[in-house]
Amino acid sequence: MNKLYTFILISLTVMQSCTENKQSTEDIAMNRIDSLFLSQYPANEPGAEVLILKGDSVIFEKGYGIADMETGTPIDENTFFNIASVSKQFSGVAAMMLAEEGKLSLDDNVKKWFPEFKAPFFNKITLRNLLSHTSGIPDSRDRNDRNFVMTSTDVESYSYLKDLDTLNFEPGTSYEYMNPTFQLFYTIIEKASGIKFDTFMREKIFNPAGMKEATYFEAGKEIPRMAHGYLQNAKNGKFDEFDYGEESFFATKADGGLYTSVREFAEWEKALRDNRLISEATLKMAQTPKIKIADIPYNSYGYGWFIEEKPEYPVKIYHTGDNGGFQIYAGRYPDQKILYLIFSNRNDRDRESNAQKIDAILKEAGMLK
Repeated sequence: MNKLYTFILISLTVMQSCTENKQSTEDIAMNRIDSLFLSQYPANEPGAEVLILKGDSVIFEKGYGIADMETGTPIDENTFFNIASVSKQFSGVAAMMLAEEGKLSLDDNVKKWFPEFKAPFFNKITLRNLLSHTSGIPDSRDRNDRNFVMTSTDVESYSYLKDLDTLNFEPGTSYEYMNPTFQLFYTIIEKASGIKFDTFMREKIFNPAGMKEATYFEAGKEIPRMAHGYLQNAKNGKFDEFDYGEESFFATKADGGLYTSVREFAEWEKALRDNRLISEATLKMAQTPKIKIADIPYNSYGYGWFIEEKPEYPVKIYHTGDNGGFQIYAGRYPDQKILYLIFSNRNDRDRESNAQKIDAILKEAGMLK
């Protein structure tokens, strides 16, 4: 056997060994993640769907528990969940798309789009403030009318702003998470585009992103393979349905009304990476800190995303969602091209702890380098 042949053979063996070790490490990590969720979501109860995307490949995907307790339908990768406030990034991207097209400016003040709002302070609140939860606008919606609370649409929900006469703080000086300010984008997107909100989102956002069935909630609308949200009854242990009709402000769209699956959300991630919707520069701007969040260490907010800059970890871009029984987490490590999703239809698990455990598992496996 000549020396060259021996060298090539040894090199191939070393390469194969490295590949196998890397694959083995990744497999072990995925098994640990599987065990994490198996321990929390019994097969006969509401549960969760977990997906991890690395590059363009789904490296982990598994359903735990039941999507609909009445029918016994199990959760899988095509189950549609209400993703609650994770919906905000879709409205934000729509607004930034319109800004790139010159149909609005993120520096526009709110008064420009809502001249009926009476208070002069709307002249100094910009769309950037709305996107970053730095407007100072309080959530003073009237919660005494149960019908209003349970059924109001975006326009009905933010209607109190017309007569609002005080702010919680000077715009741009502080952070306060606020749903009604994102509901304003329902109308802003319609006015700027000249197209109905749902139509714009379907034609300009969902279709280009490959999200063929994603849809906003409306009472009576059929949602494909829909999971219900659930709340466990403390008295009898049974799971009561806990979504539209049981939880407040479930019918608003721009701040939290989107239903989709983990598989479709993975397509959304790819569309953002490929700059199919907004430019790389605009996405980077949206995912750059605009305001520090005092009560969440290492966290800031951008335009529709939280940004976590935790010591010894790469930058993570993420968002959470809570509505009724739905508990959602969508985290992405952009530099590593890793996305992980936890879509759950019960709200009694420690989501933040689970996310931290996934982060640690990925780091220990060398996947966050």
